[in-house]
Amino acid sequence: MLERMERLRREAEDWLLLAEEEGEEALPALEEALSALASALERNELRLLLSSEGDAQNAILEIHPGAGGTEAQDWAEMLLRMYLRWAESRGFSSEYLDYLVGDEAGIKSVTLRISGLNAYGLLKHEKGIHRLIRISPFDASGRRHTSFASVDVIPDAGDNIKIEINEKDLRIDVFRAGGAGGQHVNRTNSAVRITHLPTGIVAQCQDEKSQHHNRDSAMSILKARLYALELKKRAEAQQASYQDKDEIGFGSQIRTYTMQPYRLVKDHRSGSEIGDVQAVLDGKIDQFIKDSLIRAQTEKNRRSA
Repeated sequence: MLERMERLRREAEDWLLLAEEEGEEALPALEEALSALASALERNELRLLLSSEGDAQNAILEIHPGAGGTEAQDWAEMLLRMYLRWAESRGFSSEYLDYLVGDEAGIKSVTLRISGLNAYGLLKHEKGIHRLIRISPFDASGRRHTSFASVDVIPDAGDNIKIEINEKDLRIDVFRAGGAGGQHVNRTNSAVRITHLPTGIVAQCQDEKSQHHNRDSAMSILKARLYALELKKRAEAQQASYQDKDEIGFGSQIRTYTMQPYRLVKDHRSGSEIGDVQAVLDGKIDQFIKDSLIRAQTEKNRRSA
């Protein structure tokens, strides 16, 4: 990587000298060389930021609406669309593991597996409360509403992580999938809920028509949550060794999406702001992701100093 970056730097310098001699004719090649160097620097920066255990894994992402009924459920579906668009833009694949439609609109909950290199590392700081301020389309009086939805992200343990689970520690319940119908539910008792009795962790799946597939998916989610719990324990043990323990967490409300009375998306951890709210809701969240990774790395370096 360093050799390639050094080569790109030399190429950019060569084109710069040539542009000084020949003028505008060499400018397109110079711009191309500078662009290649900038891309290489960004990739290397991202590689350094995504070096924690579990970062390279796929991600399991869950969205749950807060209180507020249809308004909050609609906001949860907007967030779902945002993450699906983001994943698509990166060439990642998305798979529903659990999906509960809302009573009138939106969703009651959703669990996705987002697959791609560093999917978890990129999404891990999306965990938290997301707030929306807008004129509600469900309010005939046209009043402004504030809605909340929670996002949780855990690394997908997959087949590469060995998590020992004793069958005696599991309670497995089979039930009929709920919701308003459609492709995500069915009329048979195929939905599966697995409870890990020692920890109380629950995982369920009702998006497949087969009980067998739902059980496999629920076990995959359970393994991922147990893996995430283990990573959390390790992080807390490491954190306990630091002398400087202020500002351990970012807080629960991580980002506000304001559509009225002005348009702005603000990340409360990094301070990043983007005025194009629609672009963000269309999945353009890479700036927030990068800034959160940089901030987390800065905090980590400060505490370990």
